[in-house]
Amino acid sequence: MSPDHLFSLFTFEKELLEEINHSEIIEIDPGTVILKENEFIKVVPLVLEGSIKLRKLDPSGREIIFYHIEPGESCILSITSCVNGKESQAEAIIEKKTRLVVIEAEKIRSWMDRYPSWRKFVINLYYNRMAELMTLVDLVLFKSVDARLIQHLKDHAVNNEIEITHQQLAGELGTAREVISRLLKQMERDQMISLERGKIKIINLL
Repeated sequence: MSPDHLFSLFTFEKELLEEINHSEIIEIDPGTVILKENEFIKVVPLVLEGSIKLRKLDPSGREIIFYHIEPGESCILSITSCVNGKESQAEAIIEKKTRLVVIEAEKIRSWMDRYPSWRKFVINLYYNRMAELMTLVDLVLFKSVDARLIQHLKDHAVNNEIEITHQQLAGELGTAREVISRLLKQMERDQMISLERGKIKIINLL
């Protein structure tokens, strides 16, 4: 998908679309870290295809995922860090093979002043990400891990299947892989799910 087609959906000004269209487009393989925690922001991605996840790691290597950046979106954390000249507070890693537009930090700061449509785009991103983070806080503080796990499987299954590893589930739910593995094994014994390598088949989730 071209930048012109995708980002025209946001009714950007013609001049802004031209700047986006003249920016560099790159493809990045899954597993590539494109931003490390405590780094200053040099470029900001506009995703055309694929997916990027924003995560934070604790000293033991456990991860908690803040949000995903999907096609037509950018990284609000990178934008706000860039505008304010602050270091990143999280790590960005490519989740699926991704095509993205690379926007230099100087342009991001300039666009905030020059283009009302860009400011509206950024405010919309901020609202959506804050809603996701509030949901994450609610889940972590007020719901048990098993209830969150069941809800996650229901929400993300396609044709009663979900392709995901135990480690990825742990990151999504903000807990340890061992906890997820133990709960999944119990759910399999209860004939709620069937476990395969990298895949979970749903049999009967109440």
